[in-house]
Amino acid sequence: MKMGSGFIPALGTPLDENCQVIAESLKKQINMQIEAGAQGLLCMGSMGVEPTLDTKAYVTAAKAAVEANAGRVPLFIGAMDNSVSRVKERCELLKGLDFDGIVLTTPFYGKQSDAYLVDFFKGCADVSEKPVYLYDLAVSTGQKITYPMVVELMKHPNIKGIKTGDIVLARQLHVEYPEFNVMFSNIDIFDVARTYGLPRVLDGMFSCTPKNAAAFEACIKAGDLAGAQKHLNNILKLRDTMLPNGLWPAFTIAMNLLGLEGNYSWGGIMNAELPDEKEVITNLMREIGEIA
Repeated sequence: MKMGSGFIPALGTPLDENCQVIAESLKKQINMQIEAGAQGLLCMGSMGVEPTLDTKAYVTAAKAAVEANAGRVPLFIGAMDNSVSRVKERCELLKGLDFDGIVLTTPFYGKQSDAYLVDFFKGCADVSEKPVYLYDLAVSTGQKITYPMVVELMKHPNIKGIKTGDIVLARQLHVEYPEFNVMFSNIDIFDVARTYGLPRVLDGMFSCTPKNAAAFEACIKAGDLAGAQKHLNNILKLRDTMLPNGLWPAFTIAMNLLGLEGNYSWGGIMNAELPDEKEVITNLMREIGEIA
């Protein structure tokens, strides 16, 4: 499926008390995002805590996402892991499902050479029946995907794009290889990136701010940079308010305020709810127009 220009949310994964996926809540989230104008969906990325999910939860989330999306927008599913064989296990679980690509970070346990990383991605692309999209997330994995690596990797017929927060890398790839799909992921400069000519921006904060995400993109397309910056600043203010006590527990509060049931925390562990934090997030969600 051809990718349009606009915003792509990295979905949160709603979990119950047994760390299993609440499928109906995930479907509701997907419908909310598509109605807001999302141009694609990333299911089980880093915001969606993919590396912590067991096999049953992983399969439930993938099937629920495919069913809810129903081919309306490009759908990507994370399969991050530390070896080709473990990624292959995830790929096997996804066989037969209708989605558009598998998203992979570099291995995140132990530093490897660039040559090893190239072989890793090529090996994963060899075993995946779906196109592979690179996920440049050095802040978490400790290993950067570089321009020379991408140029080498795009020679593989099954490697089709990249998600990166490196604006220099993103621009260079977009300009020099326009058929290679670039999704930019440094939310602090999404306004700059979109006016810079980068067509797609992707972040997990869109999942709890669909109204501001839609307004941001509408302003970009209308050439209203000041309006775009206002709505992006709303999203950043919420993110910065969430960070001090941990992003995922606060993200859970925000998602629940949108009527999306579940625990969205890393590994299904929910910190004791802080009444003051819940009140602050509730008031801020009202202030930025996400809830009444």
